[in-house]
Amino acid sequence: MGQPEFAERILVIDDNKDFADTLVEQLDDLGYSAQAVYDGAQGMEAYSKGEYALVITDLSMPGLDGMDVLEGILAQDSKATILMVTGYGTIETAVQAIKLGAFDFIPKPFKLAELEAIIRRAFGRKDLEKQFSIFRGLAWGLAICIPIWIALGYFLYKFFIK
Repeated sequence: MGQPEFAERILVIDDNKDFADTLVEQLDDLGYSAQAVYDGAQGMEAYSKGEYALVITDLSMPGLDGMDVLEGILAQDSKATILMVTGYGTIETAVQAIKLGAFDFIPKPFKLAELEAIIRRAFGRKDLEKQFSIFRGLAWGLAICIPIWIALGYFLYKFFIK
């Protein structure tokens, strides 16, 4: 199934090839454009070469594990949205991942509907951040322009109307 050009791109990083490929197919069926890589180093390389709206990474992988990937990607892009998944999660691990900057932490196995809800929430947050950025720019513009208009009004009043 071909994805539209505007489909959100998702990078899946998991050493379980079958799981990663199945997840990519499911994400494609949901309308996203997903790509899988099968270890942390490949994930870091793929992220640096592409523009991904979301990264879904396994926690337990040989070599670079999910925490290494999380820290590495956030070092490249502090606004990256990263979802951690694992079959071996503990509350302590989840808390650590969130503290390091993961958007969410979901234990395997999970239902696709549960993952989809988290993805929608992640993209909703990204949209709110974009809107906030626009409004912050407008606020700065007003903060700069209002004193200028006041000064101009005072100047016009003082020299031309009075």
